[in-house]
This record gives sequence, C-alpha cells and structure tokens, in this order.
Amino acid sequence: MTIPDDPARRPPSGRSELALRTGSGIVLAAAAIGATLLGGPVFAAFWLAAGIAIASEWIAMTGAAPRRPLVAAAGLGLAATTVAPLLGFDTAQVATAFAVTCAALAALGTTRTGRLLAVAGFGYAALVALVPPYMRERPDLGILAIVWVFAVVWTTDIAGYFVGRSLGGPKLWARVSPKKTWSGFVGAVAGAVPAGTAVAADVPRFGAAAPLGLSGVALLSAVASVASQGGDLAESAMKRRCGVKDSGRLIPGHGGVMDRLDGFVAVCLLLAVAMAGTRLAAR
Repeated sequence: MTIPDDPARRPPSGRSELALRTGSGIVLAAAAIGATLLGGPVFAAFWLAAGIAIASEWIAMTGAAPRRPLVAAAGLGLAATTVAPLLGFDTAQVATAFAVTCAALAALGTTRTGRLLAVAGFGYAALVALVPPYMRERPDLGILAIVWVFAVVWTTDIAGYFVGRSLGGPKLWARVSPKKTWSGFVGAVAGAVPAGTAVAADVPRFGAAAPLGLSGVALLSAVASVASQGGDLAESAMKRRCGVKDSGRLIPGHGGVMDRLDGFVAVCLLLAVAMAGTRLAAR
C-alpha cells in the first residue's frame, strides 16, 4: 500500500528553513533590543522569562523528576533572585535566595542525579536571568555593555554559519556537532572582533567611556566569541547525551530557548567571572 505524499509532513528545505530561522531571529532580536532600550523592570522581566524557559527545558531534557515541582521551584527561585535587587535587597540577600532555591531543588529531586541536574539547570538559567540586568543597571556598563554582548554573540553566530557553509573544510568537533567547521570557527572570531570593537569605539558619542581600551575590547571580543562557540558545543554535547535534537520547540526554526541562547549563556558566565574578579581586585 502506498501512502500519499503529504506536503505538510515533508521536512523543510534548506532555503525555507533558513528563511524560518531568519524570521524568528529578527523577531527575537527586535524584542531583545526593545527590552534593552526600555531597561528597568521590562528588561529584567524579559531575561527572567528567558531564564524560566531555560530551566524548564533543562529539567525536561535531562529527565530530572518530579518535573513540574522542580520547574516551579526553579521559576520561583529565579523570580526571587531577579526581583530582589530591584527592591533594594543587597548581594548577600540575593545569594541567600539563590542558596535556598538550590536547597529546595535538592530536597525535591527523587534521585541523586536528578538533584544535581536540577541544581545545575537552575545555575545555568540564573546566568541569563541575573547577569544582563546587573550589567544594564551598572553606571559604568549600562546599555552599551548589552549592545556589545549582542554584537559579539550575534556576529559570532551569523559569521560562523555563513563562513562555515561557504568554505567548509575540517570539522571542529564532528562527534558533537557534525556541521561545525574550523573555517566557521575562525570566521566567527574574525567577525566578532570588529563588531565588538566598533561598539566600544562608538561609546564616546553617548558621553560614556569603555572600561577597556580598544585593544582590550578587541581581545575580550575574541575571547567572548570563543566562549560563545564553546557554549554552543557544550549544549550540543548535552543534547546528544540526552538523546534529543532540540532543547524545545518554542522558537520556530531554532528549537528551544536554550538552543538560541547557549552561546549567550557562556558569555554571561565569562562576564560574571570577569566582574567578580574585578570587584575582588578593587578591594
């Protein structure tokens, strides 16, 4: 018996998939830029929503149980740690809320592995929920720091994709991500450096000063581009281990929120470490 061909069941062609990815990417970029311009509670709410989505996808993907209680606890913990600074609570109180959430997740998990995975997922999601609002509110960083992160991460994705497709060549890590190439890796860094440096060069027009000179920003942009690609590879390795293609289905053409923000999370981690180190060195 021959089954009639159903066009709705066909996988999208390369061109239509690229168009879908591009359209979704434009909508997401517009939302992120709009939230960045508005700042304050709107910006914090935007990244809180992203963090909750990531925590939910992480718990579902890894099979940590019980899923719904863990997602609820992680969401409440992210909300508490995000709202606390806006209400005037200090760093120690935010850290306490973070620790209490980790303890609650560990208590809820039914297995040792599930507890560890739930706590790790909460920490991963917290990078997105906490670091961008913190940078946005710092007088010495502010909106231009967020624009710099966007410029570096987005250029890394776009340049890596098109250079890799155009030039091909040896695979970067075929066992984890068969489509990524060394040419794409180099092209991504080569694109991110001028993009990040251009943002810093434009800072004086806004009456601000970059914390680093242009050479320092160029170096940091290169490191951030490598971190972004490392975050992408790490998430790919995790998905392979969990036996899934995408972390979710929320974003057409991209999969889940984790799939779209894996590189961004890695750069947030890099910046969190850098800011913490700078603060310790200043004491």
